[in-house]
Amino acid sequence: MTVRTTVVVGATAVALATGLAAPAMAAGSDTHAATRQAVRAAVQDGVPGVTLTARDGRSTWSTTAGVGNLRTRAPRTADDRYRVGSITKTFVSTVLLQLEAEGRLSLHGTVEKWLPGVVRGNGHDGSRITLRQLLNHTSGIFNYTADETFGRTYFLKDGFFKHRYDTQSPGQLVAVALAHQPDFAPGTSWNYSNTNYVLAGMVVQKVTGRSYGEEIRHRIIDPLHLSATSVPGTRVTVPRPSSRAYSKLAETATGPTYDVTELNPSLASSAGEMISDSADLDRFYSALLKGRLLPPKQLKEMKTTVPVEGIPNAGYGLALMDRKLSCGVHVWGHNGGIHGSSSVAVTTADGRHSLAFNFNGDWSGDADAVVEAEFCGG
Repeated sequence: MTVRTTVVVGATAVALATGLAAPAMAAGSDTHAATRQAVRAAVQDGVPGVTLTARDGRSTWSTTAGVGNLRTRAPRTADDRYRVGSITKTFVSTVLLQLEAEGRLSLHGTVEKWLPGVVRGNGHDGSRITLRQLLNHTSGIFNYTADETFGRTYFLKDGFFKHRYDTQSPGQLVAVALAHQPDFAPGTSWNYSNTNYVLAGMVVQKVTGRSYGEEIRHRIIDPLHLSATSVPGTRVTVPRPSSRAYSKLAETATGPTYDVTELNPSLASSAGEMISDSADLDRFYSALLKGRLLPPKQLKEMKTTVPVEGIPNAGYGLALMDRKLSCGVHVWGHNGGIHGSSSVAVTTADGRHSLAFNFNGDWSGDADAVVEAEFCGG
């Protein structure tokens, strides 16, 4: 995951040495030594600060390292809220699968059926793309965040500070993608595209008459009591408690560091605009894998994966990635990156052991090492 493509998935490392903060809580001081070490290593690698919460059965454990504010040196806290980027996609996919379970749509249905005329021209044909292909990134539709002009405008320094408060509509984001020809014919390959989930959010609104954010609140946030989770729309701030978010706003990991906390997240839309904290993300993914949000048929569909090119021992389902770790444990979840914020949320197949954490910088830190430490002991 890189700031250049914001809200993109990856099971590899996401991308000011600072002092280390003491763990926020400790439950079994030796049990999580490897995880604490991996978190501190991320800070030593250049991440300003890390906040992490793990849940194993009825036991919850948190740790923090580094700082949440480079100017004041205030530490990160276990309760920090942060932009979760592409983790948003799992919420959107869950809503669509709930609608399928209710008989209100079929994943075999086409984009053209629900969004007539929206995906058309320049080699695109929405009548050949199914909702399932949107959700598992086999549609072939170009990723709008990979557009060079969009990247210069929103991800590099000069463009970001000029345009950080711009509002982008879903239709505008899709238009950026459709200016490019498809990456491949629908269903013939795999390529991560944020455009797929902008379209998925548009489908939710077409089917329900309510925005995807309203549906997420009604169907997931409120029932699970996710008090730190929100869909901000065009709100540019992150609710407190929270830390600052930092980026190089460049295509390299060197140079000045900028505070990018405030931005209009409509540029990520239903592909990555949500805000949450680690405890809420643990609760969400645990509930999802335990079958509390979807019937067995839909959960099975969500967990039906396709190979992910370039990421070994991994498969991508419907906004749910299956990753086999070095010790043989399988974890299910998603990564998320957006300006100044890199996050991971995963859980075991039974939903019993969950982990969520955030780096408040987007250019360094080994996220894989943190996951491996928590589930494999280092």
